[in-house]
Amino acid sequence: MNLLNRSKYEEGNRNRRLLEEIMLTKEIKLNDKIKFGSNSPFVLIAGPCLIESEELIDKTAATLIEITTKLNIPFIFKASFDKANRSSIYSERGPGLEKGLEMLSKLKEKYMIPVTSDIHESHQAKIAGEVLDIIQIPAFLCRQTDLLIAAAKTQKIINVKKGQFLAPNDMENIVIKLKESGNDQVLLTERGTNFGYHNLVVDMRSLPILQELNVPVVFDATHSVQIPGGLGITSGGNREYAPVLARAAMAVGIDALFLEVHPDPVNALSDGPNMVKLDHLEEILKKLKKIDELVKLDVGS
Repeated sequence: MNLLNRSKYEEGNRNRRLLEEIMLTKEIKLNDKIKFGSNSPFVLIAGPCLIESEELIDKTAATLIEITTKLNIPFIFKASFDKANRSSIYSERGPGLEKGLEMLSKLKEKYMIPVTSDIHESHQAKIAGEVLDIIQIPAFLCRQTDLLIAAAKTQKIINVKKGQFLAPNDMENIVIKLKESGNDQVLLTERGTNFGYHNLVVDMRSLPILQELNVPVVFDATHSVQIPGGLGITSGGNREYAPVLARAAMAVGIDALFLEVHPDPVNALSDGPNMVKLDHLEEILKKLKKIDELVKLDVGS
């Protein structure tokens, strides 16, 4: 073995030993009603892609609460205050950090629900952590060390979306970055992998591979059917396949499901082609809940 290969081998061994030493607990508790992992019922993370208006997020949150309460599904509201990675400079980005967090804070207080959103720059972490219950790291930015460290320092749960360009086991180093920064409350989200131009595929093997890192795993069914840049200045999508992939992921065994939903996806300002119509959600969740219960009953028996 030459010196270069030996160095890489020893570095790989160090990383593996480090991960073994800092093994994250598989169960993460958000509050008395919501926990991720340890064979618990799946948690739903859902909401519109973008905070288009206060009226939209209020209407969507109220409907989601009604549905999830009826079905007894733990629920966290999600919407982005800024879509900093839009395809075009002319695309709608949202209300921005301060105004967006203010809207989410009002929603959180009004409905007494946890909320999450994504950050794109390190300086956003501290102020976002004052409102958000979970800080989301976008897939494109999942390897940005300074962003991860800043998010970790908030001591909030950190949900990192796996980059479309990464293999699932590549997320090991990201878990280590967060843990070494003092935060062991980590979720990893699968959202599809680049497959040629303008296409994503989901390798369902990715889900158990991510779980081998001993962290709860989320499946993002709506971004997994996105067609990045497929419409030229915006991304396309095939929303009809989102429930199909969600059922498959639920059968594999996941800890949480991420769905972007909207009352009128066709006219949404962001990610409309891949968002689920709010009116269709209840029937989708009924089927998913049955699969989740069956899988976890089998695991627990």
